[in-house]
Amino acid sequence: MRANLLKAKLEQGKAAIGALINADAPETVELFGAIGYDFVLIDCEHGPMGVDQVENMVRAAEASNITPLARTPDHADATILRFLDRGVQGVIVPHVNTAQQAEAIAKAARYYPEGHRGAGGGRPSTLRFSMTQEESRRFVNDNVLVIPMIEEVEAIENLDAIANVPGVDMLHIAAGDLSQSMGYPRQEEVWRVMEDAVRRVRAAGKYASVGGNNPSNPQRVADFIKAGASAITISALGLMRIAADDFRTNVEAMSQ
Repeated sequence: MRANLLKAKLEQGKAAIGALINADAPETVELFGAIGYDFVLIDCEHGPMGVDQVENMVRAAEASNITPLARTPDHADATILRFLDRGVQGVIVPHVNTAQQAEAIAKAARYYPEGHRGAGGGRPSTLRFSMTQEESRRFVNDNVLVIPMIEEVEAIENLDAIANVPGVDMLHIAAGDLSQSMGYPRQEEVWRVMEDAVRRVRAAGKYASVGGNNPSNPQRVADFIKAGASAITISALGLMRIAADDFRTNVEAMSQ
């Protein structure tokens, strides 16, 4: 595990932008690293990838100087362990609705004395040769990001308690499932709840990130950052679709 560049940027008070990738595509990770994105979110909740594919995506991230995060399929300690052992520098965990669930996730992601992450195994690391075991565990604990997802009405109701859980670094507020949990109200109402959640998380001294953003609406993303969001995620496939469509449209117009 390397020093977490995303965490360093957050600590500087700068907003970070990440691409959500939901297919086994190391070259896409390299692309977003090359153009200066801060992190990739490897989606293993909705995407088809398992830990073998994640490990190759992490290698691509390390080669491209971009921070790899993974969205896990569930809360289980064993699941969190397997993804972290593949080298991701943070886990985004879906459907976290209570402080108790957030606390369990934070403890599963860090070694003693901050948690009970299983020791041993994982990818080969220079840490094993350049640090003592105690130094290595401390380094990993300091550089991992624990990010519960806030995507249900119950989570919004418990947001203050979740945000105050020790070991939780950032809360990821996601539009899609939150809108569903709210009964699909007008989009503006979902955005209002999300912006309020961002402000509450920031008031608790934690970072807030926002997902489910529309790549064709950069103003909405900018508004979330103005409201205090520390990070945003955007679909890599959506961004590529827009670029491909713009190129085709421009060529057709210019060739008339």
